[in-house]
Amino acid sequence: MRILLVEDDESLASGLKLALGRACYTVEHVGDGVAAVAALEHNAFDLAILDLGLPRLDGIDVLARVRRAGNAVPVLVLSARDAVRDRIVALDLGADDYLIKPFDVDELLARVRVLERRRAGLSVNQLRFGDLALDLAGMAVSWKNQPIDLQHREFMLLRRLVEQPNKVFTRSELEASLYGWGEGVASNAIDVYVHHVRRKTDPDLIKTVRGLGYRIGNLAT
Repeated sequence: MRILLVEDDESLASGLKLALGRACYTVEHVGDGVAAVAALEHNAFDLAILDLGLPRLDGIDVLARVRRAGNAVPVLVLSARDAVRDRIVALDLGADDYLIKPFDVDELLARVRVLERRRAGLSVNQLRFGDLALDLAGMAVSWKNQPIDLQHREFMLLRRLVEQPNKVFTRSELEASLYGWGEGVASNAIDVYVHHVRRKTDPDLIKTVRGLGYRIGNLAT
């Protein structure tokens, strides 16, 4: 899951990036409203975490512009503005949730999981595909009811594939989900992660679609 964090407080942003990264999310950060609009216009994100008191362009204006452009990315507002009217305005403009500062990081992560579940059409924090089960809250994976040990990005790769069974993901799409801006990516990184996941589960779990990329599912190639 790729998240855009829009926060001008560098200390808070750094802490949130660390917490979200530990929860196996890929996080991109911008510090003002104009940069946020540009990032959402030119990049695909699964969630935006949006402060309201931003330099250059207020978060409410960012939200309004994004929705006018037809971008349906889920938006979780983080703000010190605690008046009921502020919450109503943000929610009516298209925000999906509103969390008031100061907040507990565990609550933020729980709200992120709620939006992740909603995006995937889930009612619980679990993704399933056949004998495979992913616990989104505990970041645990089981295969045929037995726990398996996945590395950080192996979990991220598998979660991305299971969220949309039968969808073919190109290597560049998977790299964007697993790596942030400016992170070096080896040319065979995705292939290596796929190999490791197959070895720990089943060689046929992840399908190679020749010339395109990878998918998880039972469609004929």
